[in-house]
Amino acid sequence: MLRTAVKRVLAAIRAGDADTAGTSYRAAVPLLDRMAARGLIHKNTASRHKSRLNKRIHALRQAA
Repeated sequence: MLRTAVKRVLAAIRAGDADTAGTSYRAAVPLLDRMAARGLIHKNTASRHKSRLNKRIHALRQAA
């Protein structure tokens, strides 16, 4: 579930679709937070994923 959500964001970024990437990102963030809260992934790992995805989406929007 988590990897699927992250892959959806990455696929939208690769396709150059900033709107879909943003929507997918907003859906992935609560999943990352939930998994970190339950101890399935470390909180720093969740934060790193969110930061890197957000950085790529921001770069995509700046390029457009």
